[in-house]
Amino acid sequence: MMGKKKQIIHLLLLSLLLLLGGSAAAAGTGGGGGRNKDKEAEFMLREEEEAARTEAGVIRVVRGGGGGGEKKAMDIGFITMEPKSLLLPHFLDSHLVLFLPLGEARIGHVYKDELVEKELKSGDIYTIEAGSAFYLVNTAEGQRLRVICSIVRGSDHSLPSPSFQPYFIGGGAHPTSVLSGFDFKTLSTAFNVSGTDLTKLLRANLSGPIVPLSKHSQSSDAWDCFMNLKQEERLARLKRFAGVGREDDDNERSWRWAFKKALVMTKMMLGPFSNKEESGSNKEESGSGEASESYNIFEAEPDFSNDYGWSLAVGGDDYSSLKLPDITVYLVNLSAGSMMAPHINPRASEYGVVLRGTGEVQIVFPNGTLAMKAQVEEGDVFLVPRFFPFCQIASRNGPFVFFGFTTSARDNGPQFLAGQGSVLQLLKGRELATALGGLSKEKLDSILEAQSESTILPPATASPSVQQVLKMI
Repeated sequence: MMGKKKQIIHLLLLSLLLLLGGSAAAAGTGGGGGRNKDKEAEFMLREEEEAARTEAGVIRVVRGGGGGGEKKAMDIGFITMEPKSLLLPHFLDSHLVLFLPLGEARIGHVYKDELVEKELKSGDIYTIEAGSAFYLVNTAEGQRLRVICSIVRGSDHSLPSPSFQPYFIGGGAHPTSVLSGFDFKTLSTAFNVSGTDLTKLLRANLSGPIVPLSKHSQSSDAWDCFMNLKQEERLARLKRFAGVGREDDDNERSWRWAFKKALVMTKMMLGPFSNKEESGSNKEESGSGEASESYNIFEAEPDFSNDYGWSLAVGGDDYSSLKLPDITVYLVNLSAGSMMAPHINPRASEYGVVLRGTGEVQIVFPNGTLAMKAQVEEGDVFLVPRFFPFCQIASRNGPFVFFGFTTSARDNGPQFLAGQGSVLQLLKGRELATALGGLSKEKLDSILEAQSESTILPPATASPSVQQVLKMI
């Protein structure tokens, strides 16, 4: 038993030394990461797919895989929308957690057979359940909208496609509406309209999944008209979908049928993507039956803050909507040269996205060997598997800000390997001293107490090499 404990302590210490050994280089502008390019492929997520590009916006998806053995697969999506543009109504076979680093938006989605609309601003987090039809509008004048989202495919994902799949409700020739797969007679009966009207509904000449609302072309008139209404008018018109035997102008009939098919298809498709357990948790969350509000991470108080930076994590206890996709959202701001202390996440894998600045990410394998040491910059996406020791270090050029998602909505409980309150400090005693080759208690205390800060550590002045530290021991 004692031998096994020694091995564990040795591995912890070796992991710590490997992480600390490169901190001085990371704080500068150089890297030394070239020799690790092969290793980077596993942890730097560079497999990117451009899912859509139109004159009104772009959608990119970075493939994330299963995250170090996680049953839950996650991809990271990036949406950029020009001012006054619309992401057409659709639903996904995956849960979405949306984050707005920049811009303002209106999101509308189907919740309990009603259209729910929310105004979002920079810093807001919002969740969309798998199978819920939604649309997104950039409402800002003269400002692009940027959205980062986690696309979460749960362990019950039963479709053959390894990646998420959008199902467009609005659309025509491009993108193709899911209604187009049904034969004309079936749809004519379902909607109780003529074939001519169905042709107008299904053959819209759109330019892609993101369309401008400012151009009054035939393809966008219906959506433009609808979006320019006040919210209460949109909701009132939505409730008149079932109305029959009244005359409407072409624009009104267009949006009525477009949104009616959204409701119909959502009801038809919702079953395979939702389960009773998830619905129950959602009822508990909403209480009165209202859809949840957004959560602004920019306005939240940091969980930890000192002179060298701050960090914040938002989990299911803070924002109950995150319990459904089982996700925690985090945001870290490191001042120039500072370091998020070496630590492990015992409950979840972590996906990180660099929002601002440059820095370095170091990850260590469980066997105590360096897994990755990579320079990162704005837009880079990295993955840290559960239990793998890691740290992030800001360059000396300026602040290093990164945002991300973890694969558990519970308190992730990071375990730090250096600094005040670290695991090694908690293990400090005869056992640890013995595991380190009979190191005296005084020497052990002096090493473990040398760092007076915790969690976010000050910039390195002249960090010793691993070999120098081993000689000290």
